[in-house]
Amino acid sequence: MDYIRVEITALSTSPSTGGAYALVLSEEDGTRRLPIIIGAFEAQAIAFELEKIQPPRPMTHDLLRDAFETLGAEVTDVAIDELKDGTFFAKIRFVHDGEAGELDARPSDAIALAVRCEAPIFVALPVLDEAGVLSEDEMPSEPPASFPEPERPSSKPTPTRAPTRDDLSAVEKIEAQLHDAIEAEDYEKAARLRDELSRLRGDGN
Repeated sequence: MDYIRVEITALSTSPSTGGAYALVLSEEDGTRRLPIIIGAFEAQAIAFELEKIQPPRPMTHDLLRDAFETLGAEVTDVAIDELKDGTFFAKIRFVHDGEAGELDARPSDAIALAVRCEAPIFVALPVLDEAGVLSEDEMPSEPPASFPEPERPSSKPTPTRAPTRDDLSAVEKIEAQLHDAIEAEDYEKAARLRDELSRLRGDGN
């Protein structure tokens, strides 16, 4: 399986997340972003390490890093390798006594460990193809032709009009909303819309 190296480019929340955070990973040599919804504790663990904030006592992911080091194991990288039923799966890959091994993990825990071990983060190409979204800089400056802006009210009768979003199919409406969410950098909403599109299109995870 092919893997794409990514880096953390955003960690944000909004009132609509219900206490969750959107962790955004971006291709190092590409234009796609992968938003992943994570819990507040895991977001704090990642943010602490990125900001080099030292808590008074070791956090869970600090303990995990120390355990690897004490046992003489080296974390080589972490990989988000599967997306199933809207849930991302990851692996922590390591070497111990010359033998390669891996542990199943949540992406948030794997990434919190990766930033502590200075290990690279990868995403499987099929996962990025399915769940990745174009970065704002790569989005078209105008909505696509199939998503015309709704007409403004007019006192003059018009025998014909351009189609509005009310005329679009359910899939097209959600695609339009996804475009708007990405432009607004609301990746938590974009992730939900992406999952809804997959269900409507009948895409298998």
